[in-house]
Amino acid sequence: MKNSFYYFENRDCQYYPCHKGMAEMNCLFCYCPLYFLPDCPGKRVQIERDGKVILSCMDCDYPHRPENYGEMMKLLQKAIRER
Repeated sequence: MKNSFYYFENRDCQYYPCHKGMAEMNCLFCYCPLYFLPDCPGKRVQIERDGKVILSCMDCDYPHRPENYGEMMKLLQKAIRER
């Protein structure tokens, strides 16, 4: 996919690829802006680390899939309106 305002792929990043098994990876949402949402559509799980329960998005590729850009924008706009 060609780089644009809704998609770019940074193959020079030291963390690329951050998720395995993807032919194309949208790096626009490198750090997921949906992390704070209680109803995140991605595949996150709770794990224990250093005695604390945290959310892990290690197996989530939802924000990196180009076809999810529109839904990401809708979810963020909704969250902002509700604040």
